[in-house]
Amino acid sequence: MSFVFSKHALEQMKLRQISRSIVEEILEKPQQIIKENNIWIYQSIVFKKRKNYLIRIFINHKKKPNVVITVYKTSKINKYNEGKI
Repeated sequence: MSFVFSKHALEQMKLRQISRSIVEEILEKPQQIIKENNIWIYQSIVFKKRKNYLIRIFINHKKKPNVVITVYKTSKINKYNEGKI
C-alpha cells in the first residue's frame, strides 16, 4: 500500500521528533490498525529515551494513494490500545 504525507503530518513529525523511518516502518507493519469512520489509525509501541511510547498515525484511506493526516506519540498506551499489542 502506498502513502503520501500531508504537510501537517510532516510538520507534526518534526515538532514531535518522530522520524520518517519510524513512521514508514509502522506503516509497513503496524502492531494494530483501528478503523474509525473514514480514518484508519496505524499504531505501534516503540522504545525511545528509556520509555515506551505508542506512535499513532492517522490515515485517510479513501484517498489514493492513502494520505497520512497526522502523527503523534503518547505514553498513555493503555488509553489508546484496543486489545493487546
